[in-house]
Amino acid sequence: MLKLQLMTKTQFLLLASGFEGGLIALAYLLGWWLEINPLASLRLHADALGVSLLATLSLMWVFGLTYRLPVPELQKIRRLLVETLGSLLSSCRWYELVYIATLAGVGEEILFRGLLQPWMETMWGKLWALLISNLLFGLAHSVTPLYTLLAALTGVYLGWLLDVGGERNLLIPMIVHAAYDLAAFFMIAAAYRSERVA
Repeated sequence: MLKLQLMTKTQFLLLASGFEGGLIALAYLLGWWLEINPLASLRLHADALGVSLLATLSLMWVFGLTYRLPVPELQKIRRLLVETLGSLLSSCRWYELVYIATLAGVGEEILFRGLLQPWMETMWGKLWALLISNLLFGLAHSVTPLYTLLAALTGVYLGWLLDVGGERNLLIPMIVHAAYDLAAFFMIAAAYRSERVA
């Protein structure tokens, strides 16, 4: 497989589409086998947008803080993201970044919060399901040990958001995840461009 740095933008978009779209297909296949509808808790309520906006701002504040802290391990993650994704993300048009972020938010949330978390709740209860499903979420984002931990903690936050409004709603973590990814993509692309100019 081509290294990310050697991919063209088209190859990158196709890879992202295939991977994130594959997660949706996997969620439906496992859902069929486990007799769970991954979209059972999706509610199209207007108030979900307000909750999602506040939740995204909170998450972005934490991301912005960790992105700028002079901690060697955090700087290593930043460097790795800029080196591996910066060129590709900066070559994408804004709507292509929106597409990738939306697909990631939808695909990953359908699998982890729409299927795995509810399925695990039937066996271990809400707390253990939240922790174990997001341990898997962290492992799925395993880049460095610290990045895995940060992804798992982000997953716990997204899993908590599933029930934050009193009624379970998959739309909230989907929106937050997509918005978070989009903001991160823009930051990585901007960092790459500024380094090239410097």
